[in-house]
Amino acid sequence: MSATLFSPIEIRGVRLKNRVVVSPMWQYSGVDGRPTQTHTVHYGRLAEGGAGLVLQEGTTVTRSGRGTLGDLGIWDDSMVPLYSRLVDVVKAGGAVPGIQLIHAGRKGRRNPPWSAHTPRPAASDDWRVLGPSAVPIGVEEFSTPVEMSLGDIEDTVTAFANAARRADEAGYEVLDLQAAHGYLIHSFLSPLTNRRTDRYGGSTENRFRFLVEIIDRIRATWPAGKALFVRLSCVDVEWTIDQSVELVRELGTHGVDVIDCSSGGITGLPFPGAKADYGYQVPYAEEIRSRTGSRTMAVGHIVHATQAQAIVENGQADLVALGRELLHNPHWPLDAARKLGLPDPYAQAPTRISYWLRKREKSFPGFTPSTEGSGLW
Repeated sequence: MSATLFSPIEIRGVRLKNRVVVSPMWQYSGVDGRPTQTHTVHYGRLAEGGAGLVLQEGTTVTRSGRGTLGDLGIWDDSMVPLYSRLVDVVKAGGAVPGIQLIHAGRKGRRNPPWSAHTPRPAASDDWRVLGPSAVPIGVEEFSTPVEMSLGDIEDTVTAFANAARRADEAGYEVLDLQAAHGYLIHSFLSPLTNRRTDRYGGSTENRFRFLVEIIDRIRATWPAGKALFVRLSCVDVEWTIDQSVELVRELGTHGVDVIDCSSGGITGLPFPGAKADYGYQVPYAEEIRSRTGSRTMAVGHIVHATQAQAIVENGQADLVALGRELLHNPHWPLDAARKLGLPDPYAQAPTRISYWLRKREKSFPGFTPSTEGSGLW
């Protein structure tokens, strides 16, 4: 029997009640890397909406790794209790808490997207823009990075490992490593941005090395029973799906459980020529899954219940991640469960919510939801 959108899945020791994932979405609302009440509200309502997994926005592993002043960070042990509270909020909403770890690299020291053309934050000793090589993105809002020394690389690998330890202590059960979209790890993978001549540059094996070392160090501290995802830009400028397949096969031997399949970003823009239509990145998840045997997560303009159901049921991906659609309707999973005809769609929500929704349903016995769209009934 094929999997369905609302069938459970176990990844290592982590059980998700369904295949719907909240994609990491930046809120630009942190204060010195720390979460605020905005984050409590944001993640609480998304968890209550019925998703199986809620992935926290990209959370930086060093102060210097921030993209903007409002980025979250987990670079200090004193931050752990703050994130434990967010974990509790997500669990109370009925979802599994996950976190994405990131170093912004060449995309560091910027303003929020709606303020892109205002002066950038000032450079400082604790906010250097770093990269594998001093190759600028070529867009006004980005700074030219400083080429990382071997000491910088070792410090950053250690910072990812320490961030994973803190994430475990805070109670997160899934870790998603951001290695896409032009951020630091991605810039080591790409020959366009990695011009190094040492063991971290040149050959494919060398360009993979930074990511592999980070994964190995994370796996040394991240419990064996917890899941590890890696987000990749599966295609990009000077990067093909064949190279991604090669990389994913390597990552599978280092304890990676799911590939989060995206695209583009190395030039600061989406993949050139990509038409951002419904599910436009799903074929990458499907090909990675079929050619490597790895579990995959599909992202990118997944909007309708029937669309998401078909992705899972047809074996194109094991999970589907939604972003802006959930900002539009945080209760999309409940809506989708109803539209797909689940006997008890409200079971995806906490009992304090599902009880009243079932009672409401009985008040309208002849009501049938639309089978298309994803807004309100």
